[in-house]
Amino acid sequence: MTIKVGIFGATGYTGYELIHILLRHPEAEIVFTTSESSAGSRLSDLYPCPWDLLLIASAEAPLDAIDVAFLCLPHAASMDMVRRVREAGVRAIDLSADFRIPDPATYERWYKTPHTAPELLEEAVYGLVELHREHISKAELIANPGCYPTSVILGLYPLARKGLLGRKIIIDSKSGVSGAGRTPKLTTHFVEVNENLSPYSIGHSHRHIAEMEQELNALNGPYEIIFSPHLLPVNRGILSTIYVEVPSDLTAEQVHEIYRETYAGEPFIHLLPPGQVATLRHTVGSNRCAIGLTRLEGTNSLIVTTSIDNLVKGASGQAVQNMNVMFGLPETMGLGEDRRQGARGEGRSA
Repeated sequence: MTIKVGIFGATGYTGYELIHILLRHPEAEIVFTTSESSAGSRLSDLYPCPWDLLLIASAEAPLDAIDVAFLCLPHAASMDMVRRVREAGVRAIDLSADFRIPDPATYERWYKTPHTAPELLEEAVYGLVELHREHISKAELIANPGCYPTSVILGLYPLARKGLLGRKIIIDSKSGVSGAGRTPKLTTHFVEVNENLSPYSIGHSHRHIAEMEQELNALNGPYEIIFSPHLLPVNRGILSTIYVEVPSDLTAEQVHEIYRETYAGEPFIHLLPPGQVATLRHTVGSNRCAIGLTRLEGTNSLIVTTSIDNLVKGASGQAVQNMNVMFGLPETMGLGEDRRQGARGEGRSA
């Protein structure tokens, strides 16, 4: 089968990464790519790349020629376009936050704007495949998860589902600069970021907390989440260090076995040997999530480290993983290792 694909917002980092992945996908064909600011240009005019894909305005997109649309648009900009796509009978995978939160009031509280397509929220499926594979396989609208929530939820899911996770969760996450998007901002200028490390939106103020609470609280919650993200002076990657409490009689071996059992057969979960910590180099350039477990014996403390590539498993790679599941293709199709700098593959699952 050949899946006909349209990409809205192709010139941002996630759109470009998506093109990179789909062009090597054996069952996908890119029919159109859009850009409101660069319509009429070719992708190679904007990026130093060999792909001369023509960029068109979204109003000109031939929806009747595609099977699925990827929407790589800013938050609040996806709502009307997703409605248009769904009214045309086309499946949609939205990479913004606009359909991740099913309650319009909760969305408005975190994103400071009303939800203008609330009728579509009920059909949207949260696209974290490791948790919702069955629902994704039947979905017409996928809400692709945020990058930080992906790293955190996957790191805590095995404990939460078994009711072994303490109520307080402290998360220290660090992200590469590409997570802030391609639009220039003072805080992401080279001089501001280079040789620096900056926390932002700390405590309980970052918008991605809504997704973390939504998915984790459904698993023997509620939990008290304290989240401190930081901006790393690197291009890509997320490293999360998560401090939680577990029953004091739960040994390091038992914790590792819980994770091994939960993620058995998951192609993109890289469970590290006990005591080994996740690093950016475990995952950058891949669709994997690496998970390290450090048990403080004699206490009720556990430190979980996770890493992902924010543009792949945290965005475009996960979107293609969702597409594969939606269309009944092998989940790993088109998502083989990229082997960019740092994607080494040390320490495979024990």
